[in-house]
Amino acid sequence: MPDATPSSLAAFADTEPAPTTPGAPGRIAAVLRRDPAATVAAAVLLLIAAAAVFAPWIAPFDPALPLDVEARAQPPSSIHWLGTDPLTRDLLSRILFGARVSLGISFLAVLVATIVGTAWGALAGYVGGWVDRVLMSVVDAGLAIPRILLLLGIVAFWRTLSAPALVVVLGLTGWFGASRLVRAEVQAARRRDFAIAARASGASPARVLVRHVLPHAMTPMLVAATLGVGQVVVIEAGLAFLGYGVAAPAASWGNIIRDGREVLATAWWVSVFPGIALALTVLAINVLGDRLRAALGAPQLPAP
Repeated sequence: MPDATPSSLAAFADTEPAPTTPGAPGRIAAVLRRDPAATVAAAVLLLIAAAAVFAPWIAPFDPALPLDVEARAQPPSSIHWLGTDPLTRDLLSRILFGARVSLGISFLAVLVATIVGTAWGALAGYVGGWVDRVLMSVVDAGLAIPRILLLLGIVAFWRTLSAPALVVVLGLTGWFGASRLVRAEVQAARRRDFAIAARASGASPARVLVRHVLPHAMTPMLVAATLGVGQVVVIEAGLAFLGYGVAAPAASWGNIIRDGREVLATAWWVSVFPGIALALTVLAINVLGDRLRAALGAPQLPAP
């Protein structure tokens, strides 16, 4: 048997396929074709996302502009399809623009959490030793505090937060679970033959981590991030309902529901319709994420 040389080891290492390509896209497409629940969930999410993106063109009224005083808390009609709120604003327009805020903040916050958690967990899992112990001690401390209490403690310093500030706060309080997930995947992948061969061929630790090890964490991170968006949508709505979210008159689903809490008995539509939009979105995300987890064989670990 010929001796293994650095060049042959490098060739072996570079031939190891990343688990996310091309198999993962094919399995995702198969899930959407064969699973009616996943197909419906994906369709609902696409519809809601399209409504959010094109809200400026399809909203019939300015979401922040009060209408005639006679339009105060009017029920659904041919002019105002979902009615108006107590400040005479068109509810359909506010829900459409609220989708832009709620989904946009949630997606970007999960992106921040995923980036931070991936970097933290990859460093801990690959380096190991005292670095791993110190980094995971920080993660354990973060996980020991309920996230909603941590968020309330942070936002209590401000009555309202701008959308960028809310993205940062939500992202930097939601990466602890992601880091543990990445650490576990990196620890397993770094001991496999292709990673050992890459190190033996002289590849730098950074190249081994980024090129050979880290791709094996991307499939479970995709599933965790999908579920994380649903979690953050609910958290953002809850903060907005409590008055700590995006400042009025900007619309988010949480503060629209809050606008209707005092007139729920006489103008139920103000809170019910944004609540339905919120529930449908979270349900669709959770169904799709659960189906993807099963199809991709990802572990059922905390979302970022």
